[in-house]
Amino acid sequence: MKQFFKMSIRSIAFVALSVISMQMVVAQQYPEKKLGWYLSVQTYTFKEYTFFEAVDKTRNAGLRSVEAYNGQEIGGGIEGKMDYKMDATKRNAIKKALKKKKVKLCAFGVVNGNTEEEWKQLFEFAKAMGIKVINSEPKEEFLPLIGQLATQYKIKVGIHNHPEPSHYWSPQVVLEAIAKANSEYVGACADIGHWVRSGLDPVESLKKYEGHLVSLHFKDLEEKSRKTHDVHWGTGVCNVEGVIAELKRQGFKGNISAEYEHNWENNAGDVAQSVKNFREILTRL
Repeated sequence: MKQFFKMSIRSIAFVALSVISMQMVVAQQYPEKKLGWYLSVQTYTFKEYTFFEAVDKTRNAGLRSVEAYNGQEIGGGIEGKMDYKMDATKRNAIKKALKKKKVKLCAFGVVNGNTEEEWKQLFEFAKAMGIKVINSEPKEEFLPLIGQLATQYKIKVGIHNHPEPSHYWSPQVVLEAIAKANSEYVGACADIGHWVRSGLDPVESLKKYEGHLVSLHFKDLEEKSRKTHDVHWGTGVCNVEGVIAELKRQGFKGNISAEYEHNWENNAGDVAQSVKNFREILTRL
């Protein structure tokens, strides 16, 4: 009995040490996780391919979650396009395939409804798919409804910014829209690259969002210009290190989607290098 007891203690100790060792490896490889950050790929990055080809490219880039966009061909033996109006059979087929690939669909956007019924469909779709964040640039008339639905479904909505002169280019306009929605579940989806294209400082803009930031579309740009293009994170003009430091200071928790809009035919390696740079910067801050 004593021999058995000693062996059991050793076995438990071995398992405990193995778990601790695994946790340390995860912490080193994915330093963002301990901050409650989730690095994903916005599948628009791979818009030249089907959704499931984009999922495979995401895996090859070393990430395991995606933000899908409305209108991308599904692929993977499933006909049609990613569409929040799809039927339950197609939704379930997508969920099953994602589970098999061990990739999580965490966000959806940038997407809008044009009627009250469409907004309800969008939230029902998000609920059915396990989506935590809907990123959108809604018509202001729908903001009270969006706030009500976000609260009802407990699904976050991030109001996204495209460059000037789009309606939501300015953080102030986004903040006013958030106030109109009047829900703790409605906040901002900050696209730091589009801020730079609009002549805005991404760190100062993030400070304005403190307490209201839901998600990010992450980029780095070659130069401060409307006609510039993406470069590996940390090598351009978006002050990636300052942005990461500001997110840490705010205690942000949520999804950060890589949206690499360059080298469209072969940019999985660009995403992988950007994520590597991101983690190296985060580790030394």
